[in-house]
Amino acid sequence: MRALLSIDYTNDFVATDGKLTTGAAGQAIEQALVAVTKDYFQQGDLIVFAIDGHDPNDRYHPENKLFPPHNVIGTSGRKLYGALADFYQANQADEKILWLDKRHYSAFSSTDLDIRLRERGITELCLTGVCTDICVLHTAVDAYNLGYRLTIPENGVASFDEVGHTWALNHFKNTLGATIG
Repeated sequence: MRALLSIDYTNDFVATDGKLTTGAAGQAIEQALVAVTKDYFQQGDLIVFAIDGHDPNDRYHPENKLFPPHNVIGTSGRKLYGALADFYQANQADEKILWLDKRHYSAFSSTDLDIRLRERGITELCLTGVCTDICVLHTAVDAYNLGYRLTIPENGVASFDEVGHTWALNHFKNTLGATIG
């Protein structure tokens, strides 16, 4: 069984005026990301929207020292971007759709994601979204360490750092054994 993890494809990470935007790089993957999402949905696979949720007043969260406030809970910046938002809006009530709030880079860190995947018999994950070299990378490493097989569509991930993006794609393939599609 397989699942798609759609990571942080939100207004703050993708829109031109987003608080921590990948800009054109993130916008360029929209059609491919939506296409793979629809394909997984039509095949009956689980789709997990793993989305950062931050409180800028949380003085203990390390990201608040590293990055400007982004994906703040209750703001439009935390909403899905573009056509992915339309897909979610139309299908959010379906049992194959799961929204997962996350506080750290990895979708597995301090969440029940692993339990939810295992109770459904899922052994293979496809990772899409942003940023390739931050949240997608940390999720991929945790997934690998938990024994999941990984697929990462090259045209379904993006970053604001092209060098980091390329490095992460190589790391997925050469260190984590992921299939890069």
